[in-house]
Amino acid sequence: MFVDRVSIQVTAGNGGNGVVSFRRERNLPRGGPDGGNGGGGGSVVLRANENVSCLAALKYLSHYEAENGRPGGGKGLQGRNGQDVVIKVPIGTLVTDPEDGALLADLEHDGDEYVAAEGGVGGVGNRSFASSTNRVPRDATEGKEGGAAALDLELKIVAGVGLVGYPNAGKSTLLSALTGADPETGAYPFTTLTPNVGVMNLPDYKTLTIADIPGLIEGAHLNVGLGHEFLRHIERTHVLAYVLDLSAIDGISPLDAFRSLQAELEHYLPGLSDRPSIVVANKTDGDDAAENLAELREALSLPIFPVCAVLEEGTDALRPALQALLKQAPG
Repeated sequence: MFVDRVSIQVTAGNGGNGVVSFRRERNLPRGGPDGGNGGGGGSVVLRANENVSCLAALKYLSHYEAENGRPGGGKGLQGRNGQDVVIKVPIGTLVTDPEDGALLADLEHDGDEYVAAEGGVGGVGNRSFASSTNRVPRDATEGKEGGAAALDLELKIVAGVGLVGYPNAGKSTLLSALTGADPETGAYPFTTLTPNVGVMNLPDYKTLTIADIPGLIEGAHLNVGLGHEFLRHIERTHVLAYVLDLSAIDGISPLDAFRSLQAELEHYLPGLSDRPSIVVANKTDGDDAAENLAELREALSLPIFPVCAVLEEGTDALRPALQALLKQAPG
């Protein structure tokens, strides 16, 4: 199950208490103070991990508590620090405050961390209070309480290329042809209800991530259907590939579909449709494919790549084009 929004509670460990203790040895019946400090409480840390695909693991385990620090001991012994709790989240996870929506962290790269709740500082033992004027201190401090927080986590897919198109345009089949990914496909709309990400191998051992964004519909920017759920995953893709159905089996010409898709993107987030883009004209085996392809070439200035994804025809030319397109992306 793909989960891209969760709410969690995190509680860090308390610091261990400092202790009051004095040396008691046979030859030192009135020894000095030797109470050690308490250990620090464990923290709760969110860490982006490239091997985690969504937030499903956090949906049913939503409260995380780190370990308390241990108290200090005699002979100046420091208490053991509490163990941290590290929560692995997918790359592209946003951490926000549920009260005001403030962005607390954007875990955009593998290994990025956010300390969600910091462990309490350990208390001070009486040995630390010894001085020339206070040789027998009987004071020690308690450990500080660990932090706690309620957090909202939201995943926005991070990918080099975002495949956008209407339902049944063949995006999932194209993703499979380019990357070997195995998303569910079928000859009916909305087969894909969650984003799928595949990795395309490039020369020189490089790779390119491609995200299949679920099929948009007219009015998606108004949150019609699952509009916002789908559109927000396009925000973090660097370049766009418009996947158009040359067969126009749903009664929408490829050119009208392209214009409608651009409008939906622009209404949702101004400037989104300005990202480096190409057109993938899919289903070249359709009855009206040649006529519709000619119309696209006459009307559009974007590069157009005719393919038949189900037969993997035309994908060899598309691969280097996607790589070249990504080089045009800012940053």
